[in-house]
Amino acid sequence: MHYNTNLKLKFNAEEGFKSLDIQYEEHHELAWYRMNAYPRPCFTPELLSDIQHWFDQILTNEKQPLVKHIVMGSNVPGAFNLGGDLNLFYDLIKRNDREGLMHYAIACIKPLYLIHTGLGKQITTISLVQGDALGGGFEVAISSDVLIAERKAKMGMPEILFNLFPGMGAYSFLSRKVGPIQAKKMILGGKLYSAEEMYHLGIVDILAEDGEGEKAVYEYLKKEKRFQNGHDAFRQAQRCCNRVSYDELKEITTIWVDAALKLESKDLRMMERLISRQSAKVAS
Repeated sequence: MHYNTNLKLKFNAEEGFKSLDIQYEEHHELAWYRMNAYPRPCFTPELLSDIQHWFDQILTNEKQPLVKHIVMGSNVPGAFNLGGDLNLFYDLIKRNDREGLMHYAIACIKPLYLIHTGLGKQITTISLVQGDALGGGFEVAISSDVLIAERKAKMGMPEILFNLFPGMGAYSFLSRKVGPIQAKKMILGGKLYSAEEMYHLGIVDILAEDGEGEKAVYEYLKKEKRFQNGHDAFRQAQRCCNRVSYDELKEITTIWVDAALKLESKDLRMMERLISRQSAKVAS
């Protein structure tokens, strides 16, 4: 099947997003936003700011084309997003900076909540995972309406390895998708799961062959368009039944901040090792 990519246009380039690459396809009323965080593909403050800024533009309709679908992806081969900014965590924890940790955590849950709620505009949110989605990267992926993953992708939450838990929505979203028992097992187990395992658990909606993730997005859009009214109504009902409130996310985030400040030296040493592994993975 041939897809017309000539309609793919960059927009709002004048905004100067450094960590985000945004493209719009008028024919599909679709916007792609691909992450370019540096030096590691994690949720740096700059990336979070770029995502929030772009969402704000859509919400205020500031010179924006019509968008009915947004797809989050990554420009980094082998990595969707490796999660929270562990370098920043380490520094803030060492300085006992509760305010700084809370500021970062709120910056994480604001765009995540907007993704979960379709930006309050009945926008279909899609995550295209073509590499590792860890910790916060996994949390943002499961907050979307549709999660499409290529077979090579790995997903999981390694936070328990440094004596913490994923506090930006993991339990909220997972417990609604797979139940509280499975969610607890995944969070406290620290295991990395293959995309196929996540598909069989019902977390990945569409399992794509390697290199065919974008094709799977277009095929999903084509299928949705055939039954648009039914899809839209079902998504509204789904959001009613499985709603995660902003207050819930904020309360859990506060627990996460307090727990982070209790980490001991051995936990921080493990965090340092994970930072090194992330850096080595990207370099390779």
